[in-house]
Amino acid sequence: VQLQAYGGGLVQAGGSLRLSCAASGRAFSSYVMGWFRQAPGKEREFVARISVISSNTSYADSVKDRFTITRDNAKNTADLQMNSLKPDDTAVYYCASGHFRTSRNFRYSDEYDYWGQGTQVTVSS
Repeated sequence: VQLQAYGGGLVQAGGSLRLSCAASGRAFSSYVMGWFRQAPGKEREFVARISVISSNTSYADSVKDRFTITRDNAKNTADLQMNSLKPDDTAVYYCASGHFRTSRNFRYSDEYDYWGQGTQVTVSS
C-alpha cells in the first residue's frame, strides 16, 4: 500500500483546509485510515481515524468539533476537513493505514502499517 497526502498550505487562523490521502493497492476498504501530525520539536500526535465502517470515527480532543475525517472506498481516499484552524494546528500532517484488528483502537502511530510522506499545514495568526 502506498499513501500520498496532499492539500496542505498556508491559511489564516479561523480558515479551513481539506487534506486528502490517496491510497494505491487493493483492499482499501479493509484498512483503518488515520491522520497524525507533528509540529517542530514535538512528537507525532494522533489527530483522527476512521474505521472500516465510516460511521466509526475518533478524534483527538484538540480537534474534536473542528475536524472531520471521511473516506471514499470507491476512490481509495481518506480526507480530513479542517475548520476553525488555529496557529497550534501548524504541523506536518501524515496519513496512515492499518490492517483492521479488533484489539487495536488506532490512536497510536505504532498501530499503523503504512504511512504517507506528509503535507505541511501552516496557520498564521
